[in-house]
Amino acid sequence: MRTPLDHLTQRLPHPARIAIDWIVTLGVAVAVVLTVKVEVANPYRIPSASMEPTLRCARPATGCDATFSDRVIANRLAYRFHDPRRGDIVVFNAPPTAAKECSEGGTFVKRLVGLPGEVVSERNGDVYVDGKQLKEPYVDPRRRDTITRTWPRVGAGRYFVMGDNRVASCDSRTWGTVPRANLIGPVLLTYWPLNRISFR
Repeated sequence: MRTPLDHLTQRLPHPARIAIDWIVTLGVAVAVVLTVKVEVANPYRIPSASMEPTLRCARPATGCDATFSDRVIANRLAYRFHDPRRGDIVVFNAPPTAAKECSEGGTFVKRLVGLPGEVVSERNGDVYVDGKQLKEPYVDPRRRDTITRTWPRVGAGRYFVMGDNRVASCDSRTWGTVPRANLIGPVLLTYWPLNRISFR
């Protein structure tokens, strides 16, 4: 079957036709990859210990347990089809207050704990939502803090996030909630290192 490209290049020498065919094929492949990266999925590296041991960062950084940092893919389409869910590990653009309070900004990865309209509190490091204790099997007991505090009710269209490593996470407890518009998407899979490959 002849393609429109074949018709356009039929008078060119055979080597030139082959070269043009390869160039167009590679160009289309690059365009598809870039479109998927921008619109569907984006890769991220875990730079800090705030999500240990769920997502690992690399030694010698403080609190990191692994030799290589986990690299994850965020599903950028997910929240177009459903609301963010408690327990999601989310990639998001940190609000400006995070850069002031944590000495870092940019893209963060945390656990979604509180939904719009809810009240999040801690009692000796155990998390409660609207007065009911949250079951958190993903938090290593040795990495819990000892905070006892209640935060303001989560506003409409905003989310309360926390790192799984509570003693080493600068999160909503410090700098407040995250607007939905800042959520890039939930972590879909860990793709590196190879022994850590897993879907979420």
